[in-house]
Amino acid sequence: MRLRNLSTFIKVARLGSFHAASQQLHASQPAISARIIALEEELGVQLFIRDKSGTRITAWGSQLLPYAEKLIAISQEMKAQVNHDKPQKGTLRIGIADTLAHLWLSSLLKHWQELHPLISFELTSDVTPTLIRQLQNHQIDFALMVAEQSIPPNLVVDPLCNYPQCWVATPGNPLIDNTLCTIEDLATAPILSFPRDSRPWHYLQQLFGALNEPPVIHTCSSVANLLNLIRQGVGIALLPRPLVEQSIQSKELIALTTQVEPPALAFCYSWRLDDDRTLPNLLADDSRAIMQFPVPLSSNSSSS
Repeated sequence: MRLRNLSTFIKVARLGSFHAASQQLHASQPAISARIIALEEELGVQLFIRDKSGTRITAWGSQLLPYAEKLIAISQEMKAQVNHDKPQKGTLRIGIADTLAHLWLSSLLKHWQELHPLISFELTSDVTPTLIRQLQNHQIDFALMVAEQSIPPNLVVDPLCNYPQCWVATPGNPLIDNTLCTIEDLATAPILSFPRDSRPWHYLQQLFGALNEPPVIHTCSSVANLLNLIRQGVGIALLPRPLVEQSIQSKELIALTTQVEPPALAFCYSWRLDDDRTLPNLLADDSRAIMQFPVPLSSNSSSS
């Protein structure tokens, strides 16, 4: 019996929705349905009823839910005990989105070194579509990346953190005089963004898609270079707030007030289902432990 299917069953039961479960687990609804169907076939009972009124857990599902929760809890206790007593060795190839690398990489690496001193880490920074391909192609073992709507079903994906986004400009930009910037106002300025096919890039395409004259959008894969371009007045940008918080506080950049509130940018961690090592799961727990604290503002220095 696959623990991942049990975990998915618990998530759907708690949320009462396949759609909500797919969003929280950052997996497609077909992937969620496939896991539930596999578990139902293994148990020989129907766990949920799905109709026009929504998703309802069956009597069998309600009876089995406490057992599923106990099995997951026991498996977590077993892993914790084994991992506590057994030092991890080897090499782990880690891919990380540049935003998270800019904010957290030094803290994460120090934390991992303390907990797993015998592990060698090979680190690479790239955009999320590339990290997903590298995971599938066995080029990396673990990824910290932007949460995408569609994730291949052969990957383990769980939420990590969410960061609000804001529009920023240099003090000399005329848009800072606007009490409330409309979409049309924003489109009058050159816009700096993350690379094509990234989630922020797709959001900008959707935001400006209905305009007769969409803005010019320049893309850059390096957060450090992107921040430098913004500070030099090349354009305005929509960025995760922690990346620019110190620059806003020092008034090096100005946060624009906009008519449309930007969505938060969600991040997740991921590894392959066929990777049966305990180390990726350990790093996932370590990452959550680190990122529950406020983002260190020193990471946002102008020298980056």
